[in-house]
Amino acid sequence: MKIVSLKRIALLWMVVQITFLASAFAQTVVSGRIVNAAGSTPLVGVSVQVEGKIMGTSTNQDGTFSLSVSSDPPIELIVSSVGFETQRVTVNRSEENLTISLIEKAIMGDAVVISASRVPESLLKSPVTIERLSTRAIQTSPQASFYDALQNLKGVEMNTQSLTFRSVSTRGFGANGNVRVVQLMDGMDNQAPGLNFPVGNVVGMSELDVETVELLPGAASALYGPNAINGILLMNSKSPFEYQGVSAYVKSGVMSASNRTRENTAFYDVALRFAKSYNNRFAFKANVAYLSADDWQATDYRDQSFNGTTLENNVGNIQNNPYYDGVNWYGDVGTNVYDILRGNGMPGDGSNGTSATLGAIMTTEIPQAGNLTLPQLLAGSDPQAQHAVANNIFNAMVPQYYFAAPGYSEQQLTKYPAKSLKLNASFHYRVTDDMEAIVQLNWGKGSSVYTAADRYNIQNFTMGQYKAELRGDNFFLRGYTTRENSGDAHAIGVLGSLMSKGWLETAIGTGAPGFVQNSFAQYAGALLQTYQTNMMSGMDQQQAMTNAYQTANAFAEANRNEWMTNALVPGIEAANGLYGVNGTGFEAAMTDIKSKPIPVGAQFLDRTNLYHVEGMYDFKRLIDPETVELLAGANYRVYDLNSEGTLFATKDGTPEGEEFNISEYGAYIQGAKKFADVFKLTASIRYDKNENFAGQFSPRISGVYTVAPEQNIRASFQRGFRIPTNQNQYIDLLTPQARLVGGLPLFKERYNMIDNPVYRLASVQEGMIEPFQFREWEPERVETYELGYKGLINEKLFVDLFYYYNRFLTFEGSTILIQKKDPNGPITDLADATKRNVYSMPMNAEQTVKNSGWGIGIDYALGKGFLFNGNITQNVLLNEDELKENDPTFVTSFNSPKFRYNLGITNHDINKTGWGFGVTFRHQTEMVWNAALANTIANIGGYTVIPAYSTVDAQVSKRLPAYKSIIKLGATNIGNKLYTTGWGNPSVGGLYYVSITFDELLN
Repeated sequence: MKIVSLKRIALLWMVVQITFLASAFAQTVVSGRIVNAAGSTPLVGVSVQVEGKIMGTSTNQDGTFSLSVSSDPPIELIVSSVGFETQRVTVNRSEENLTISLIEKAIMGDAVVISASRVPESLLKSPVTIERLSTRAIQTSPQASFYDALQNLKGVEMNTQSLTFRSVSTRGFGANGNVRVVQLMDGMDNQAPGLNFPVGNVVGMSELDVETVELLPGAASALYGPNAINGILLMNSKSPFEYQGVSAYVKSGVMSASNRTRENTAFYDVALRFAKSYNNRFAFKANVAYLSADDWQATDYRDQSFNGTTLENNVGNIQNNPYYDGVNWYGDVGTNVYDILRGNGMPGDGSNGTSATLGAIMTTEIPQAGNLTLPQLLAGSDPQAQHAVANNIFNAMVPQYYFAAPGYSEQQLTKYPAKSLKLNASFHYRVTDDMEAIVQLNWGKGSSVYTAADRYNIQNFTMGQYKAELRGDNFFLRGYTTRENSGDAHAIGVLGSLMSKGWLETAIGTGAPGFVQNSFAQYAGALLQTYQTNMMSGMDQQQAMTNAYQTANAFAEANRNEWMTNALVPGIEAANGLYGVNGTGFEAAMTDIKSKPIPVGAQFLDRTNLYHVEGMYDFKRLIDPETVELLAGANYRVYDLNSEGTLFATKDGTPEGEEFNISEYGAYIQGAKKFADVFKLTASIRYDKNENFAGQFSPRISGVYTVAPEQNIRASFQRGFRIPTNQNQYIDLLTPQARLVGGLPLFKERYNMIDNPVYRLASVQEGMIEPFQFREWEPERVETYELGYKGLINEKLFVDLFYYYNRFLTFEGSTILIQKKDPNGPITDLADATKRNVYSMPMNAEQTVKNSGWGIGIDYALGKGFLFNGNITQNVLLNEDELKENDPTFVTSFNSPKFRYNLGITNHDINKTGWGFGVTFRHQTEMVWNAALANTIANIGGYTVIPAYSTVDAQVSKRLPAYKSIIKLGATNIGNKLYTTGWGNPSVGGLYYVSITFDELLN
């Protein structure tokens, strides 16, 4: 086998070399110089591409370029650079002194986008809404990173959980980890495979390597497959052929927020990129970027228990509300000491649930009573009567005493490190003028905090993506793998609960024996002393004992709370020493809990991998595009789940068992036809199949009508769908609140939900006790209708309008189910938390969810380089009242403000002085944010309100051409008025920074 493989490799290498040598005999050599039409100064880093080929290069330091094409003239060059109008130049013979002049242009109506149809097309003629972030927009943006600048785009909402972790949402249904928006980085799905959502840009792309960012709001499944149900974000990096040399930046500043442990802290962000091309055939690049900061902090301690309280009137006051549930306060738990001491109500030594306190009452001999026990003294020799007396003494002696752990603020359980290290390298070889081979390696490591059902502290999280790709201008074939490691990730809420559990066990375990000993001695002493006094007063023996018994009970009942309070003092001291914030054992206890997986610890283990291969072919060389534009593609994907038995179910149900793999495949075809150059009709259809669900068809049809030059109206219909996440399919995790289980039939069988029925908790609470009826669990599907207009008016005003309407046919939510632990137990067991199992399971809503919205975006060139931009969007849940009427417990998690708008003005080079600036004003209205971190009452009652907020961001920059550098001074949220974007999320303050960027290609 090895010999055969070596022969094949050698043969392949010979074919490549012969092809390369053959191509060298027919070459057209073109060289020249590219200058700015205003002043004839040379332009550096201008892209020179050959139409219909993958061949291209860029201008060097003096504006010159040279390339060789292995085909006969004529050839067409496409010359482009950020901020300049694209030129097409026809070359009819080899030329060495070509001079090309580029004209500066403020509004790029002729920008080319690929994401909308998977083929290059004018932004103006895109068949669907598309937003684009160019390198010029990144340069003039006041935001501290290109990823943060996405929030300036029309219709984009970003939910901030960390400085390094923002989640992109569009058209409603916002989420902290958004599984409805897909993020592609150089064609690779940038999701963490175990989570099924991208972790912001923690382990993403370095800003120095970003060429373009394109965003398609709304459904995009017809071309991009599952999960692009609410949008897709495509980040494309720079080619080392076109962007060569060294570039670097250093960025530093201050983060400021009044709610933080330290109000003002520094942050640091540095990056370096190097790219080199050899003979325009081989090129490589390498990137490194590192960020370090103290993160934004979550400090909302309002009480969301609604147990006779409101959000505001019981902030942090756990002792006044046994059910206190602070939003960012964890371990706010307590227990009734009476229940702890009573156990299962049977006397014993405390083992197997027996009551050591009852055991002591039953067995402690009283010397003054002839070594009889109190039950013997009061009840005689009858065991049942003795047990009844022991229970009576217990009830008199032990108070109903609710004892709460103090709990922990989130600030006490994490130091909020925000770190991000990104490493990237890629190697590019142009096999021919029509074919390029790429090997790309991306690796990142980060620390952040994000919000889901808990606040998760993802420390030292790593993710690697490794790709091999072969591509031409009419095809690509790529395969890649994504390898995730959750590192030292842990759930902060679980950590707080387990720390408080340890605190309670220590306090009660230390104080309870003293309480039992003292209270029993006090009780026995009162009884015997009263008995003796009664006998001396002339009572008969029976009357004296009865009265003494009653007196001892009354005495104990009057003093038992004080006895308990005093007895717990040494226990509290011991608990504070081990688990208190200022205790000597606090850090050791936290470290121990964070090192153990849930549910015995707080560690979150996930080492899931993804394997993906896909290809696409454009038939333009076989079929004249004037006849029809046709392309087709297909993909295959496998998820290899690996949580070491801590998160996902195993095949045999044991923690050591093998976990599941999930495979899925899909294929699509798209055709487009132009009619008289005024109307273009595009239709596509895609089929996808996941092994756990029925196959899904995703059609799309769109039309673009050119009513006048650079004036286009568009309309489209498409269907999108989302495969339930890997966790929703296979999670099997016991948490303090419930067991989280997947929605697959596997779990109904594993937990005997058919023979031992489960009941919807909400129905039981309403008195409707009927077994839950399972229905088929399906992928989430949406139908989207859209109308839009794009136009460039007088080369000064760019306008983009859209309206959309969505119907979610199988909206996915979750429900809480309860089940008797004892299948033969009475139905009343469902009301007893100690006698029931609680499950949280995903399932489809029985109702259709409808939403709609519109948006307007404008860019206006004011003259002399000043550019005004503004946009406004509306998102509305249309049938919310109907949904609530049909099911008052139904929660949509729409999580979107009704209105959101941005206003900005920029100038990258004021009067050719090198000075530039950018200012952005951003506002969004109040919204309700349904969150898994909030409890059921808060979500159903609509109490989880996120207030409206506004921010002003600004930057001033200075170009230093002699040093190929730009200095920028910027700030976001200049007024430093704290705001939050989601329930339980951190408060975001002001960020003030200065940066220096060096780029050899800077003009």
